[in-house]
Amino acid sequence: MSTSLTIRRPDDWHLHLRDGDMLRAVLPETTRHFARAIIMPNLVPPVVTAADAIRYRAMITDALPAGSSFQPLMTLYLTEQTNPEDVAMAHATGLIAAVKLYPAGATTNSASGVANFDKVRGVLDRMAEIGLPLCVHGEVTDADIDIFDREAVFIDRVLDPIRRATPGLRVVMEHITTSGAVEYVQSQATDLAATITTHHLVINRNHILVGGIHPHYYCLPVAKRESHRLALVKAATSGDNHFFLGTDSAPHVDAAKETGCGCAGCFTATNTMSILAEVFDRENALPNLEAFTSLSGPAFYGLPVNKSTLTLTKGTPVAYPAKITSKAGPVTVFDPGFDLHWHVGP
Repeated sequence: MSTSLTIRRPDDWHLHLRDGDMLRAVLPETTRHFARAIIMPNLVPPVVTAADAIRYRAMITDALPAGSSFQPLMTLYLTEQTNPEDVAMAHATGLIAAVKLYPAGATTNSASGVANFDKVRGVLDRMAEIGLPLCVHGEVTDADIDIFDREAVFIDRVLDPIRRATPGLRVVMEHITTSGAVEYVQSQATDLAATITTHHLVINRNHILVGGIHPHYYCLPVAKRESHRLALVKAATSGDNHFFLGTDSAPHVDAAKETGCGCAGCFTATNTMSILAEVFDRENALPNLEAFTSLSGPAFYGLPVNKSTLTLTKGTPVAYPAKITSKAGPVTVFDPGFDLHWHVGP
């Protein structure tokens, strides 16, 4: 039985850092273990233009812990008014690594997202020309669609038509939650990939609802049935390069989670690597952990693999803090509900 594993330093291909006091509080939780991260642009107001991305990158850089070499990979928030040439310029200068599509109203701070997909056709065509990936929040927002079906309907009504209409567009279907999404991604060519979160490998919808409402397990897309969780685990631990880590770590202060209309999001930046090692160990798939966290993502984005390494060692349970302190208030760290035996070292 393996008790030590050294891998290339991982990257997080879907991360929320927020801004202000929250940014300064949570950024060290990511930089401790990760070399790079795709930074989500859903601030208030959102990061829509190249100029916005320059300002946000500077905020992140200024908040980095002393001596950190962490690289934020910036994205732009796609709106119906996005200028294709601004996007192309931001890509050409190396400012952005992707553009993010939020269907309007799909999740936190998504009100500026896309409602009429015909209005972003020019941007998508330009992105296909230059090879710039589109990261999608894969849910429809129609009021008549059950929340547990919104991912499946998105694939049929939005994602597949977009990809057929825009050949060559590179797409990352983010935070997939269903066996159907796994099957769709596996059935496609190399221009489609998917991220899987730490928490969706651990929880199903019972964790949110059984024995009372558990707000710190509430996320969007919402966790599904156990059969879907098992399909995600199988995909993540398989070594298939269609799938790689995007934590979707999303900090909210407890007061915003533990309320009558709580925010969606799980904060997993602190303990993700220990949780993943535990999941992969249980599946006898530790040799595939590096592909999921460190190799497949860079390959899809056309970036080099990190040169530095990270070592995980199995031993007595790791004691992670229950909460992270910020000037805005406490942030609860995701609790997987089982002991974590994998310690993360340099």
